[in-house]
Amino acid sequence: MNYTDQEIDNMFTYHDDPEKVPHYQAVNDAAKALFHIIQEHCPASADRSAAFRMVREARMTANAAIALDGKY
Repeated sequence: MNYTDQEIDNMFTYHDDPEKVPHYQAVNDAAKALFHIIQEHCPASADRSAAFRMVREARMTANAAIALDGKY
């Protein structure tokens, strides 16, 4: 898939929309809760570290979906 210059610019632009804050907050709260559960119930290990990274990645990707209105 090829993207237009306008689409690329949109992907890499800071999107400041106060109406989206509740959506970001819901995602962040859920990610934070999962992070705490993993920390409490999983033994320290490479797998736990990977799980932490994946939670952070999922949060960032979900927030990108919100920011970009699911366009990409």
